[in-house]
Amino acid sequence: MTWSFPIGRLFGTELRVHATFFLLLLWIGAAAYMVGGTPAAVENILFVIALFACVVAHEFGHALTARRYGIKTPDVTLLPIGGMARLERMPEKPLQEITVALAGPAVNIVIYLVLALIFGVETRLEALAAIENPAQSFLGRLAAVNLFLALFNLLPAFPMDGGRVFRAVLALFMDRVQATRIAATAGQFLAFALGFLGLTSGNPVLLLIAIFVFMAAAAESSDVALRDMAKNLLAREAMITAFESLRPDDGIQAASAALIRTTQHEFPVLDSDGTLKGFVTRNAIFQAAAGDQPPRKMADIVTTGIPSVALTARLDKALDGLSQGNAPAVAVTDQAGRMIGYITRENIGELMVISGRKR
Repeated sequence: MTWSFPIGRLFGTELRVHATFFLLLLWIGAAAYMVGGTPAAVENILFVIALFACVVAHEFGHALTARRYGIKTPDVTLLPIGGMARLERMPEKPLQEITVALAGPAVNIVIYLVLALIFGVETRLEALAAIENPAQSFLGRLAAVNLFLALFNLLPAFPMDGGRVFRAVLALFMDRVQATRIAATAGQFLAFALGFLGLTSGNPVLLLIAIFVFMAAAAESSDVALRDMAKNLLAREAMITAFESLRPDDGIQAASAALIRTTQHEFPVLDSDGTLKGFVTRNAIFQAAAGDQPPRKMADIVTTGIPSVALTARLDKALDGLSQGNAPAVAVTDQAGRMIGYITRENIGELMVISGRKR
């Protein structure tokens, strides 16, 4: 995700923090300082850090459960409005999806029960109204937030975990695309409700959450419909075969010239024997050209680890490859393993539009 950077790895998954998360800490700290001085600012910042540690635990609940079904989680990103575990894919079997979806809220319930039963913390959801008040019990506020996170995420609307459970239950009685569309519509209705509440209460955080929920619900519906169509197509039907390539020792001038004379957004970097070394994207070329010390060769800015699919593979396998580490493209190879073309999300989308009109 743009504007996010890694801070470490946990259970084989990269943990990332979005730059705006620090703006949240600054805002919380400044607001508390104006009311209660330095002690209040420090305590509120520590509370936010503890809260997001619980959010990380929630996301790893999803990630570790998905791993049981052979689904990897490349990264977990912390955002000002919560966390996001980027699973390679969601299980398509309803019971597996329900298990993965419920694992996150279950972690929050466990944290709440530990604080309430073992530490004897007394908490009520009403404590959320004064969550920023340092006079309230630190552990009591933390327990209340975990209980709220569990209940909020169980709402039957995308992109909440309850929406995935709702979709999985619907998928037992109808096709997955229609089930997703219904759950996504419920999510957008929820977004409108949150947006209205945010406007009437003057709460910018609720407005931000409403926008995220609305966009995420629409994106989920679109992605599932795309994958459903892709199952009936082959990689060879979507691959780009007319392209220019670069060599590892080409300089920034050669890359810039190729960028100008073509409409490509990415360029395969091939060795002299035709072996794929990776891809260089137009953004990487722009950034390199604008730098004070442009790289001497493409090998310095190439994106490696490009996934590949066979010519006769189903197109949804290429979509799985594109979701691995934000790969710019998926290479299409022949029986000898040589690259004969590549696939991007953009040209898959174009193929879907054309295929949809033919039907």
